[in-house]
Amino acid sequence: MRNSSFLAALLVAAVHSSPVSVHASTDSTATDTITFDGQAFLDSLRDSYIDSVASSYSFRHGTVALDNGVATLEVPAGFKFLDKDQSRSVLVDLWGNPSAEGVLGMVFPEGDDVFADSSYAFVVQYDEIGYVKDDDADDIDYDDLLKQLQEEEVEENKQRASMGYEPVYTVGWAAQPFYDKERKILHWAKELQFGDSAAGNTLNYNVRVLGRKGVLILNAVSSMGQLGMVQQHVPEVLGIVQFNDGYKYEQFDSNVDEVAAWTIGGLVAGKVLAKAGLFAIIAKFGKVIVLGLLAAGGAIWRFFGGKERKKKDQPPTTLPPAA
Repeated sequence: MRNSSFLAALLVAAVHSSPVSVHASTDSTATDTITFDGQAFLDSLRDSYIDSVASSYSFRHGTVALDNGVATLEVPAGFKFLDKDQSRSVLVDLWGNPSAEGVLGMVFPEGDDVFADSSYAFVVQYDEIGYVKDDDADDIDYDDLLKQLQEEEVEENKQRASMGYEPVYTVGWAAQPFYDKERKILHWAKELQFGDSAAGNTLNYNVRVLGRKGVLILNAVSSMGQLGMVQQHVPEVLGIVQFNDGYKYEQFDSNVDEVAAWTIGGLVAGKVLAKAGLFAIIAKFGKVIVLGLLAAGGAIWRFFGGKERKKKDQPPTTLPPAA
């Protein structure tokens, strides 16, 4: 049996993350020399843990009924759905979001898992704000609206700082707002900068599907480098929401239904669901946050921070060309 000096050498190698040679003796005459690469050991341990966590999530396909009974999702080929409870685990436990309040699920590209830094996911929510009138859709000057948003950020970032969050700056439209009157779907994308020393800007792609009593929200966060991929997939995503009977936009009854305080311009301005915690899902990108991983291992965890996981070969999504 190898003696304690061998185990001590393993620990030293792991801490220094560099190859070292150690000697293990089984008797007084025979000595074996073993080279141990501490960084390779840590990488292997990290990847094994991540693979184990990623495989623990169960995704769904096809028709998915949302838990709140308001709508169903027709998940198209090339995508997969993660339910409410598992989505909360991803957002809070893995990605470091302080809250997953109101989240009904997440939609991922088929070939990605919850640790794929090079991809994105749409977070599904519903906000029962009432019936959103779309009378102002043709009259909005989105360039003026952008300037207004940027001016308001000064005060908002002061509030974020007081809550312990980094500032968020709207750089501009990554995709200018567009409202489809026929399908009652609004979508747009912002280019955001998180913090004053961000290595790269962030893509925040928003989809709002109007219903009788509120809006179904699909919110995707990724790096700006993924804009082309997200835009390619958006036509498929826009058609996945089907409001259930009694919740459809055209079933609005002015005698009994509440009209929302916001119109199309208000939705784009972010006056609804403007909770600071939702933006923290950006913490996923640039580094993998796995709270609780090897908690008993103490300092070992710091060697995992900031290291990108090597993405394994995965099947491509089977999506038609963007319309």
